[in-house]
Amino acid sequence: MPAEFERQGLRFAYPENWQLEEAKTDEGWSVTAQSPGTAFFFLNVQSERPDVQQVIDTILAALREDYSELESEPATESIAGRSARGHDIQFFSMDLVNTCWTRCFRTAEHTVLVLCQVSDVELETAEPVLRAMCASLVVGPSA
Repeated sequence: MPAEFERQGLRFAYPENWQLEEAKTDEGWSVTAQSPGTAFFFLNVQSERPDVQQVIDTILAALREDYSELESEPATESIAGRSARGHDIQFFSMDLVNTCWTRCFRTAEHTVLVLCQVSDVELETAEPVLRAMCASLVVGPSA
């Protein structure tokens, strides 16, 4: 049975054995679900509703600062019934290939960023879990 996170009308399911950590940010709040291995799901909610393109450009630039040789492609998919834009990203870190994807969308009250990342050692098992977590994301009326 999966566990469920819910806050301010945003809800998603995650594996019970993953560690959940919430944080308050200057712009709103965030939550990270960390697998027992390298995979994690990061959700950032910004109450000032910055532009989606600005958010995805900023996160890609920050990743490029840390991983100068990363490869990225623009991507769009439906998350929580909304068109979410971002990037599909791959980079090397500590001799591992890391797969990462960002998706961002706006609601009436927030800009929501989802970032998922997993290394190649558990890509086959953890990527489907991360995709299921993204698919489980629901935005309720108070978001």
